Amino acid sequence: MISVLLILALLFGSLLLLWWSQERILFQPPRLLEQLPDSGRISYDAIDGQRLIGFIVGDPRRAPGVLLCFHGNADLAIWQLDWARLVERYTGYAVFLAEYRGYMSLGGTPTYSTTKLDARAAYDHLRITFGVDRTRLAYFGHSLGSAVAAELAEIHPPTALILQAPFSSARAMGRLIVWPALVLIWKTISRIHFDTRQVVAELDVPVSVAHGRRDRIIPFRMGVEVYEAAKTKGQLLVVEKAGHSDVAEVAGEDYWRWIAEALKPEPSPQPQAAPPPAPSR
Repeated sequence: MISVLLILALLFGSLLLLWWSQERILFQPPRLLEQLPDSGRISYDAIDGQRLIGFIVGDPRRAPGVLLCFHGNADLAIWQLDWARLVERYTGYAVFLAEYRGYMSLGGTPTYSTTKLDARAAYDHLRITFGVDRTRLAYFGHSLGSAVAAELAEIHPPTALILQAPFSSARAMGRLIVWPALVLIWKTISRIHFDTRQVVAELDVPVSVAHGRRDRIIPFRMGVEVYEAAKTKGQLLVVEKAGHSDVAEVAGEDYWRWIAEALKPEPSPQPQAAPPPAPSR
């Protein structure tokens, strides 16, 4: 009996620890050691009053479009500036690198719920401050950011959704790391509900996916699952020798062609020609 009670206590304690620590595992803000640049840096507020920052490359008012970007769980917006400059060079799009609360010395704690607020705040800032309407706005997400971008697209559809190394769902990722004995009840205790595969299956927006076949963080098959589930398929880029964070470097020009093609507007349906009149008798 004592052994049974000890096993039950251990199981209950493991469940409680896993439930409590989910977001601490998911969000891992790195330390910011470099000085923030003044050029392109902007500040704005989430609806709950949390102060946020981001970086803009290009001119959102004059560019043909704006790419709103969300980075991964152990990354920073400032580290994407060189990438953003290349996006502008290859596509002409302005780029807005949005940051999450709790990252880059910002206050607050990042959670599943607050990513929704932070993404919406970046969207609102582009719409209200820079006058960017939906017809000029696309979203990009890498890793965790792919789920953030997809959930924003569900509420405010963009012209294109571009996902790099996406996971199919948070619960599917969780099953890869939890103790096998807990897999059967993982759905019950999981409180992080990112489900990119389900979201893209209902979006009337072109969904493009890039994934490295050697990704050891998010399995390559998940990126394929997301693309295959998309209701409206955009461009798929499979990078054979790339891992999780080097897709652009390994793919080279193919990567930039992928982004440029993903951002091209869908061709408008051509009007059907009227049938010729029936010959008169």
